[in-house]
Amino acid sequence: MNPATHAVQITAHQNEAALFLILLQLAVIVLAARVGGWLARLVGQSPSVGEIIVGIVLGPSLFGLIAPGAFHFVFLSTPPQPMNVLSQLGLILLMFQIGLEFDFTHLRVMQNRTATIRVALACIALPFALGLGFGYWSAPVLSPQAPPIAAALFVATAFSITALPILGRILMEFNMTRERIGVIAISAAAINDVVGWLLLALVTALASAQFNLWQFGLKVFEVFAFAVFSWFVLRPFFKRLIVMLGGDLKRTGKLNGNLLAALLLGIFCCAMSTYQIGIFAIFGGFAMGVLLHDEVELVAAWRDKVGTFVLVFFLPIFFTYTGLRTNIGGLDSLALWGWCALTVALATFGKMAGAYGAARWSGLNRHEAGLLAILMNTRALMELIVINVGFDLGVISQNVFTMLVLMAIISTVMTSPGLRAALPKLGLGSVPTIP
Repeated sequence: MNPATHAVQITAHQNEAALFLILLQLAVIVLAARVGGWLARLVGQSPSVGEIIVGIVLGPSLFGLIAPGAFHFVFLSTPPQPMNVLSQLGLILLMFQIGLEFDFTHLRVMQNRTATIRVALACIALPFALGLGFGYWSAPVLSPQAPPIAAALFVATAFSITALPILGRILMEFNMTRERIGVIAISAAAINDVVGWLLLALVTALASAQFNLWQFGLKVFEVFAFAVFSWFVLRPFFKRLIVMLGGDLKRTGKLNGNLLAALLLGIFCCAMSTYQIGIFAIFGGFAMGVLLHDEVELVAAWRDKVGTFVLVFFLPIFFTYTGLRTNIGGLDSLALWGWCALTVALATFGKMAGAYGAARWSGLNRHEAGLLAILMNTRALMELIVINVGFDLGVISQNVFTMLVLMAIISTVMTSPGLRAALPKLGLGSVPTIP
């Protein structure tokens, strides 16, 4: 056989083998996520919580512990890059969908704008201060391999984050996307997370000994410039494009191929822009959704044609990817579990106290303030992204990584029961459904 032909056959066989393993991973993830979402709903939780926990279960904490051979074959036989890329693509599309879903006209009311800004800032300042102190104090014990200030800054940033995608999804599940409190919460979370990503960029630069004040100031300016350009240039352009390409949208409610292609192009370009700025590609997707949130027919058509696929296929991949790096069994002493409990308590107090105090200061009643406190404590997805960065840089240990993952899960588990208790007092919300 010709050596060149033989080499081509070997390459083709390797590609087919890699494709088989990736398809096996996807099949396991999708099935497990649906089961996890169903079980979560049975116990009164958001399906998102079930999917997050399933991601942990599929990792070394359970699947890898009870069936190491099968675990290695399914998840460790191929490089993680393909699954990581799929998960990031799914997050971008999910963030676009979340931006579309919210009625931001509520922010035209001065009280709502004031509450949004105050809640966002309070939910950064208080948790960051608590995390900085706790992280510095605990670093010699929990992350002795890292400089204490670097470890403290990453813990502080992790305490400050609110999970914009998961918060948005929970609000959609409870039919709160068009309610004033829901819009204040998602807007505050968006501000919170933009500032959080800037903090993450700052802390990462400091941890890598690459911090430059001029470059950081330039990054802040670029975020502002992107927001202005998006609202005053991209928004009118895409609104005209919707009229040109979506002629049958109002008549049939269907999203045709040309308009869908234009939307995807806009989403990907915005995602690339925010990636270049340094606040992560997922914010480009969210920005694009916000620009078109008042296109009612488009929102309904996207939800019908694309939305369910994003939630069912793409999102669980990220939870599983993070679960593969989480090993709860590493917390093998009472002292470590005590540190974990303290981590959860401080992070929860910082978010809820900050949100409640800022909301009351802005004139919201105690029921509304309590609801915002519950919502802003939702961390999950964005928290997992931050702690993955810290773990990759080596400034937090495996044990701290696991503690922060548990904190993200517990804070998100608290959200649905809290909403069920708080919503009747305001006459809002409904029972969540699995897409």
